[in-house]
Amino acid sequence: MQATIRTDSAVITLVNVFTVEPAKLPSLLDLLRDGTDTFFSKMPGFVSSSVLTARDGSRAINYSQWKSVDDIAAFRKDPRFAPYIQQLLALAKAEGIECDVAYVKSA
Repeated sequence: MQATIRTDSAVITLVNVFTVEPAKLPSLLDLLRDGTDTFFSKMPGFVSSSVLTARDGSRAINYSQWKSVDDIAAFRKDPRFAPYIQQLLALAKAEGIECDVAYVKSA
């Protein structure tokens, strides 16, 4: 599956907002990319992951899609997750939000 933003319940969206010092943004992006490539993308229920960055370098947003909330809960229980999240928190403040897409308008 590809990342598709639509208003149905086919996927659950996990949005993580990271507030980071601009000098640490490249390290944060490397860690997010590595975590996705080696861990998250191999987990059951993974659909996609996208990372956006603020133009001023102060924030990064990880927009990931999963098949279910149970899949999100499962990766959080995996023993590899705790060390990974500690590395992220050493670089940035984080807030995670499980979301449903409420509205989409396309051209």
